[in-house]
Amino acid sequence: EVQLQASGGGLVQAGGSLRLSCVASGFTFDDYAIGWFRQAPGKEQEGVSCISTSDGTTYYPGSVKGRFTISSDNAKNTVLLQMNSLKPEDTAVYYCTVLKGCWILPPVYQGQGTLVTVSS
Repeated sequence: EVQLQASGGGLVQAGGSLRLSCVASGFTFDDYAIGWFRQAPGKEQEGVSCISTSDGTTYYPGSVKGRFTISSDNAKNTVLLQMNSLKPEDTAVYYCTVLKGCWILPPVYQGQGTLVTVSS
């Protein structure tokens, strides 16, 4: 059974930082990419980072590039998302997501989200 345990969300002031963690189990970690998607109230879900766990290649959209950093610890089946210089528009529920490859949809599996709230 695939399981993704996301944690690390919370309330932070604009300009602050948070680190999200995703611990995966139930599948061969190195065979897939792991992405973080987010969904703000009233908006569609969007991808904010992705890592190819087989070779460490990372991808970011322009809205977070330079502020967010995704990394993986394959020995621990864990993906981290370091978020710096947070803005109120980063407020959303963040979802750890298993993909066949970065940005290849639909996702294989998406876990429960963790809420990030950035106050102005």
